[in-house]
Amino acid sequence: MWTSEQVLALAPDANSAKNGRSLASLAKWPLIGRSEQVVWGECRGSGKNPYRTQIDLMEPAFRCSCPSRKFPCKHALGLFLLLAEQADAIQSSTPPDWVTEWLEKRSQTAQRKETKAAAKASQVADPEAQAKRARQRAAKIEAGLADLEQWLQDIVRQGLATLPNQPYRFWDQAAARLVDAQAPGLARRVRSLASIPYSGKDWPERMLRALGKLHLLVQGYRQLEALAPAMQAEVLSQIGWPQTQEDLKLRAEQGDPLVLQAKDIWQVMGKVTYEEDNLKVQRSWLRGHQSQRSALVLNFAHGTQPLDVSLVPGTGFAGELIFYPGTGVQRAFVASREAATLQIDGQIMAATIEESIRDYAQALGQNPWLGSYPLMLSPVRPTYQEERWWLQDTADQVLPLATRFQHPWELLAISGGHPLKVFGEWDGETLRPLSVLTETQFLAMEG
Repeated sequence: MWTSEQVLALAPDANSAKNGRSLASLAKWPLIGRSEQVVWGECRGSGKNPYRTQIDLMEPAFRCSCPSRKFPCKHALGLFLLLAEQADAIQSSTPPDWVTEWLEKRSQTAQRKETKAAAKASQVADPEAQAKRARQRAAKIEAGLADLEQWLQDIVRQGLATLPNQPYRFWDQAAARLVDAQAPGLARRVRSLASIPYSGKDWPERMLRALGKLHLLVQGYRQLEALAPAMQAEVLSQIGWPQTQEDLKLRAEQGDPLVLQAKDIWQVMGKVTYEEDNLKVQRSWLRGHQSQRSALVLNFAHGTQPLDVSLVPGTGFAGELIFYPGTGVQRAFVASREAATLQIDGQIMAATIEESIRDYAQALGQNPWLGSYPLMLSPVRPTYQEERWWLQDTADQVLPLATRFQHPWELLAISGGHPLKVFGEWDGETLRPLSVLTETQFLAMEG
């Protein structure tokens, strides 16, 4: 069963959550009903006709006749909150025609996608054309790497002390050249360097580490054939070599040992959403209940397009993931899932700070370009010392919380001075809590 916190975590912004809460009243819904798969209702609005709202509970998916471009809209949030908080007051019945038609269209669309994907996978690609495109891309990347290597050498030759005086275009132009060279992964890393000289007294050390990782990536690509297959895949991924889900499904069906398929009960532990150059990015962290394997699911949306909302922190599903080739903590996508939505309980396995950092060090040894790393910590409690927040365990080990974490006082209130289970992202220096598990509930801290 869905909780209010999980529903509100779907809101696109705070204003939508507030307005959705105001509509979570049966008096505002003259027509309302539900079945095992769907909940629907008609909500009074400013127009002549009520807004028709429906939610497919299997994903979840939403539809509303209101003109809002937000997804889900306030009406969908209000209806979902009613289901979460007053399910017994919503009578089970047969869905009306307008709901049934929507469900049928969704089923037909899903079938067409599967048919299209199967047809594409069955097509025999022209190996000569594929090889030609690969050679052309490789040549562009090689030219881009030569340019990047010269740029890195110039920085070291001139000294790091000159970097705070560089305008943003110094970094942006270098990144743009890498985009032209079809190496978008490298371009993102170069753009991220621009903020380091203004991020604290120890910025030279962090800048040197970041430049060293870039140099290591260039050398790794140059020596690609000498690397193990999994590391080759990781280097290509870090460079930005494209991989489609259709291609990975086909490789998995053909038994490619680099493309792992894993069936499990996947628990959604946390989610982070942010914007980058008019592109909305969503990181969802999954953890296998049986395998204890972590997976990172990335979703992207351009402009006003909505992000996928089917992975809600605090819920889980039985299904299969397909992992992108690589090393360390791997990115994955949901290949299939069962309809039932499960709830995360407080019995999930966790580790001490010392154990978690040891696991992180091992993962870093497998992948030196490792970004955010998932940690499930217990027992820990928040503490404020030396003008910053920390998580401290019973062995007096501590981890500093990220300054961008906005809810330290809320975390302290939840703990009440007692140990908690905290899930978060570790970047090698600070931890960003994403969710908290008590004995009775799961609370998402970020979204």
